[in-house]
Amino acid sequence: MKFSIATVLLLTLSTASAFSPIGGPIGAPVRTPTTLNDNMNPFGTKSMEYTGGTDPNNANNKKGNLDSRLAAADTERRKAQEAAEQRERAAEIKREELLAKIKFMEDMPDDKQAGSVDEFMFKEGVNDQLTKLDHDLVGLVPVKKRVKEIAALLVLDKMRRKLGFETGVPSLHMSFTGAPGTGKTTVAVRMGQILAKMGYARSGHVVIATRDDLVGQYVGHTAPKTKEMIKKAFGGVLLVDEAYYLYNAANDRDYGQESIEILLNVMENNKDDLVVAVAGYKDRMEKFFSYIPGMSSRIGNHIDFPNYSSNELVGIAEVMARDLEYEINEEAYGVFQQYIDERMKLPYFSNARTVRNAMDRARMNSAIRTFDRFAMQGENGGCCTVDDLKRIGPEDFQVLLDDITAADAGQKIFS
Repeated sequence: MKFSIATVLLLTLSTASAFSPIGGPIGAPVRTPTTLNDNMNPFGTKSMEYTGGTDPNNANNKKGNLDSRLAAADTERRKAQEAAEQRERAAEIKREELLAKIKFMEDMPDDKQAGSVDEFMFKEGVNDQLTKLDHDLVGLVPVKKRVKEIAALLVLDKMRRKLGFETGVPSLHMSFTGAPGTGKTTVAVRMGQILAKMGYARSGHVVIATRDDLVGQYVGHTAPKTKEMIKKAFGGVLLVDEAYYLYNAANDRDYGQESIEILLNVMENNKDDLVVAVAGYKDRMEKFFSYIPGMSSRIGNHIDFPNYSSNELVGIAEVMARDLEYEINEEAYGVFQQYIDERMKLPYFSNARTVRNAMDRARMNSAIRTFDRFAMQGENGGCCTVDDLKRIGPEDFQVLLDDITAADAGQKIFS
């Protein structure tokens, strides 16, 4: 085969162009060759490349993770099955106990001895507490009667339990209404001790709270304060004094409402371990219950404390003198009776509290008189007798009577 010179030159130029550096014809600037990983995108961004992705479902495709999820699901199913079996077994045990109890009650003769009430009263110490109540409180016959009725319910309930009868914890929450100094706190203490003796309270102690103890001053402060007081009272009695101050009808955003809601919840759900008693003036408590009907409906024992008569207040003075080992003669009690009759006509009278204040002042007057006789004047060589130390005379009460019968109203002392 023969080629012309022109043909050979053309083939030579074509071959040289094919193997020349990229960038253009011979003599043009040479561009540096690109690698396979260089960005060929003219916009300066990464071209579409697979980087592994961020799909959260990718992990589910791995065999190890799938196995662990299956194992966890199997564990949950096994736990649920065990819980169901436990519930079924508990229900079966309860049915067996109920059937055994029914058989026991059917087989028990009607004349079976359950024990005497007096035996339970003395054995549990209830009789001692009722005796102390009579000893410590003068008068208040309706109150003592109500306390004895509650004690009777608790005693008989315990006797029923001993024989196997169905029993339930009665509503022991209380409302004490009456003026100051009528014995509300004393009765609360005695009730706590009776409940402890009968097994209805772990300790029977009494925690006294007011609005300041239960209600906070800013958002988020009330709940912790109320729960802290409730925690202190668990196992005993929580006595909320002047409970009507918890609710402010003029302010719907008052923090006391939160405290009331917590108390209502505890009264309903924790009545086995806490007795709540609310106390205050009768008219104000009735108004408070009208605003908070849920409180009144949760209280099963409403006890009204009447004011003492003047004779009963003199009897309270006798009890105080006896407990403090003082001797007061009839003449002195006559002056004290006059003082009480006059004091009851004046403001700020507080029943037994007024008597306690009067007795404290009479003791102080007796001490001043005795000190002046034997220490200042040197009577009997400065030696006093036991009778001198124990005696409260009419002159000691006369000072109190003169103070409240002074002609000048500005000079009267309302002790």
